[in-house]
Amino acid sequence: MKARADELKATARRGGKSAKADGEAEVRAKIAEMTDADRVLAERLHEIVRTHAPGLSPKLWYGMPAYAKDGKVVCFFQSAQKFKTRYATLGFSDLARLDDGALWATGYALTELTDADAARVAALVERAVS
Repeated sequence: MKARADELKATARRGGKSAKADGEAEVRAKIAEMTDADRVLAERLHEIVRTHAPGLSPKLWYGMPAYAKDGKVVCFFQSAQKFKTRYATLGFSDLARLDDGALWATGYALTELTDADAARVAALVERAVS
């Protein structure tokens, strides 16, 4: 919660100016701080999101990399190390257009990203913003 409060203060200080550029720098700095396993996943996810959903803006959300449309988070990454779990998580908010009947996944456990996994993530991200 402290990280989120700090993020809100930083946004208010910027006054909305160059938030996209600042968000990119903040996300890249946060990714660089991660442990090796989390950093590799986060860097690859960042590349996938920036390539397949260029309309999303990177930002920090509760201290973790996230990607927003019109300031509202669509998808996010949670590191395993920060939450002391055995896997990292790729999550989607209710704004993501992943609806599939009455039941669909909004979070995915990540331990590695093979090329096939990366293609699946790319498809999810594209669908989320469609």
